[in-house]
Amino acid sequence: MKRLFGRQSETEVGPATEDPELRLEVERGRVLIEESREIVVVLDEEDRVIAASRRAREAIEGIEPGEPLDERRLGPERGRKPLRVRYDVHGRRESILYLSEPGELAAYEELRAGFTAAVSHELRTPLARLLILLESALLPGSDLSELIDRARSEIEEIKELIDDVLFLSELETGREVVSLGSTPALPVLRETVEELEERAVRAGVTLRVEAPPGVAVPVRPRMLRVVTQNLAANAVRYAGFGATCTLSARREYGAVVLTADDDGAGVADSDLPRLFERFYRADRARASRGTGLGLAIVKHIVSSAGGSVEATGAPGQGLRIRCHFPTP
Repeated sequence: MKRLFGRQSETEVGPATEDPELRLEVERGRVLIEESREIVVVLDEEDRVIAASRRAREAIEGIEPGEPLDERRLGPERGRKPLRVRYDVHGRRESILYLSEPGELAAYEELRAGFTAAVSHELRTPLARLLILLESALLPGSDLSELIDRARSEIEEIKELIDDVLFLSELETGREVVSLGSTPALPVLRETVEELEERAVRAGVTLRVEAPPGVAVPVRPRMLRVVTQNLAANAVRYAGFGATCTLSARREYGAVVLTADDDGAGVADSDLPRLFERFYRADRARASRGTGLGLAIVKHIVSSAGGSVEATGAPGQGLRIRCHFPTP
């Protein structure tokens, strides 16, 4: 039987799938397996191949539908690690076999361990400051009101970090869909400026908006808000007193370009390529509050929408971040 394996002919679909909805489900299942980036093999209860992804057929020599899967073909000596998921469907016992290439698991574990260590490190500083504030509150003559305000600020920083970590995790696991429809840019940019106005005034940064009314960004409203808020917040934190940041959106050569352009302190050339790394901060920014995840989230959203992001600037000449969103 060659169903769900490679291309499928009309005769292979059979009368059981004459219903359009059922036919759609069959085709969807075929595409999900065929186009998977993983090495995926579907087996019946006797370990005969029912279906295999394109990558599986390229990686496992001699794999054939209807034939038993010889485990020696899986290449255990080459470090492939199989994971079998068993299930029942219409009284039939089947299983899905996932295989990882050598180094993939180790690379994932290294990435996970590094991310966990970075989060732990970033949490340690505000927690240490919070502990000092609580201990200071026990001292005779301490200003409890001021200490409580400072403690509240530390707790808000911890909450912001946790929220960013969780949001980034949702993006990476696909639970947050980025591109569904499009969103008019101008109302979101104005909303962002209004929300950050008080913080911007305290930092001495002026926020401006430039966008024609008809420009729409091809992402969900929430995603556009997250992108613009992180771009503006980055300028408020790091541009410096007296700087002006302009948030703009415009059509440009078959794309929509969302830009945050400030005339502030700028960034060294050596720091520009790393601005979108998680927890990375340029030397000047290390003394400032912030989660270090804002621009990483921006890059992830833009990339998930099929776009790209770039940063240009120089010390004393400001920073420009451009997000390119391809339009359908």
